[in-house]
Amino acid sequence: MKLATYRDGTRDGKLVVVSRDLARAVAVPEIAGTMQVAVDNWEKVEANLREVYIALNNDKLNDDFAFEEAQCESPLPRAFQWADGSAYVNHVELVRKARGAEMPPSFWEDPLMYQGGSDAFIGPRQDIELGSESWGIDFEGEVAIITGDVPMGVEANDAREHIRLLMLVNDVSLRGLIPNELGKGFGFFNSKPSSVFSPVAVTPDELGDAWQGGKVHLPLRSTYNGELFGYPNAGEDMTFNFDRLIQHAAMTRPLSAGTIIGSGTVSNKQGTDHGSAVSEGGVGYSCIAEVRMIETIRDGKPTTEFMKFGDTIRIEMNDHEGNSIFGAIDQKVVAYKGPQ
Repeated sequence: MKLATYRDGTRDGKLVVVSRDLARAVAVPEIAGTMQVAVDNWEKVEANLREVYIALNNDKLNDDFAFEEAQCESPLPRAFQWADGSAYVNHVELVRKARGAEMPPSFWEDPLMYQGGSDAFIGPRQDIELGSESWGIDFEGEVAIITGDVPMGVEANDAREHIRLLMLVNDVSLRGLIPNELGKGFGFFNSKPSSVFSPVAVTPDELGDAWQGGKVHLPLRSTYNGELFGYPNAGEDMTFNFDRLIQHAAMTRPLSAGTIIGSGTVSNKQGTDHGSAVSEGGVGYSCIAEVRMIETIRDGKPTTEFMKFGDTIRIEMNDHEGNSIFGAIDQKVVAYKGPQ
């Protein structure tokens, strides 16, 4: 099943069911008016939503309409919680190696996770407005889940049953602000502006055999300024699957329905002494910081610049037949003009 949130002038938008081919959609106010209402009442509404989804795919409805990704908010325009992990430890290892630091063994056993701002997500086709290019603007391509209610202390083996939906993420990061914030010992805040999620969220069964072991085994494609920047496989080199990330997030507190948990930057091990960019025969990267790490390790200094105003980023995942699963995050970075 595929679901999205259409912009309708209200804060939380309206829930729509989207056809498998992303061509048609239908509003379902009689079942659930918003995505949050749907996940709050999943056990009651899932079957009815699936009936609509089947009818939509079989062209049995009279009130459906052409689906437009540009009309979408993030599936949850705001959420009670957004927690982002760093499940691809290869990415963390490169960060530390680039600055000559050893990797603590615990990083391979205990997930890293931070709590991001969830009150004002950016729509998947909206501009990313930021105050300065000097902040080190970067994109981060990720996969995320939306949970139902999760009890505190849930075991990893029981966590997967609480996954309701999956989607893609652009976890916008301001690399130039991160060092000072981390140096204060209190974590990210200004360096992590509003994140972006794919137009469509899907139930795990939509992924077929690509959903195995709590991971999505498909390439995540990032196209930067019109050129393919990376297509690492999200199921490879994921040290902590979503079961483990849920367990970690719920270790000391319950999670409310509508909690979003991200995978962290999708990253595949490729080595650092040879070309791993797409242009060099590798699978490339899901963020600019990672290629800069490779350059630092290999050449002594980075040469790839962070994003500038006017730069564009598109993040998408296709199935084995080449069909878009979640729709595309497709954005331009622009200068913020201040409060209007």
